[in-house]
Amino acid sequence: MSHRRLPQLALRREAKIATLLGEKVGSRYEASGVLAADDGFYVIFDNIPHIAWINPELSTGADENRLIQVASGQTGSEDIAYDRNARRFFVLIEAVRCGPGEYRAKVFEYDVDFGFISAELLDFPLDRPNKGLEGLTCVHRDGSSYLLGLCEGNRCRGGADGRRPGGGRIQVFTRGAPRWERVDTIRLPSSLWFEDYSSLAVVRDRIAVVSQESSALWVGRLAAGGWDVLDDGEVYLFPRDEDGKLRYCTVEGVSWLPTDEIVVVSDKAKPGEHAKRCGASDQSIHVFALPSTDVPRS
Repeated sequence: MSHRRLPQLALRREAKIATLLGEKVGSRYEASGVLAADDGFYVIFDNIPHIAWINPELSTGADENRLIQVASGQTGSEDIAYDRNARRFFVLIEAVRCGPGEYRAKVFEYDVDFGFISAELLDFPLDRPNKGLEGLTCVHRDGSSYLLGLCEGNRCRGGADGRRPGGGRIQVFTRGAPRWERVDTIRLPSSLWFEDYSSLAVVRDRIAVVSQESSALWVGRLAAGGWDVLDDGEVYLFPRDEDGKLRYCTVEGVSWLPTDEIVVVSDKAKPGEHAKRCGASDQSIHVFALPSTDVPRS
């Protein structure tokens, strides 16, 4: 099926992360998650344990652009979330080995200064270490905080079954002891044709989900009570070139902005896996506008 006629997101601004940070660690910034907070953007990486803070205008040479040294920081981080009520940051590790053939995602919790608080498993079994939970966000319902973990593969599986569209899943967790306990599952519309899922963001009842393989964004609406998706939502493509080929091949994190915009980050393009043109947008941070103005305001 061709999806080339779907509306495309409009690029507002973008920059290479290495340029913004002035090459403070090196040339590789394999971005995996982004969070719009504190009047800027927090960016995490899967190849270094530090967290970047980037000014919202993506100005090069800005003094506030910096790398934050994180206590008990981990490589292999996939996404970052923030609980505004408890003033806690959460960083997601896709999967860790818990026993023979047994894997679960893990969440590291930090205070507002990124001081380490705890590291707890998410109580949901995964079938392999490299196809686990890829996205994380925090949602408040009825006075409680919940973590929403997005499965990378359809039906939370790897392999061919995980690439078969129509089985997008988000696991809902509440804090337990000694781990985050799963309390429900959000099923994305069966009509959604994404081959994989790389990040999510929620503001009030609006939910955004990004796919790297499909280079697209889905926007839907959550029920006020429970965890049902109310409709099929809308799909927007990241910009293609004049031949319809992907320009944004490695999109990962996503976060809502207070206007009709989102911020996303891109991982490193891999030689032999991605086309040469993909390098133009990799290891970068981008701000896009949705074609519709019906978007959340924080």
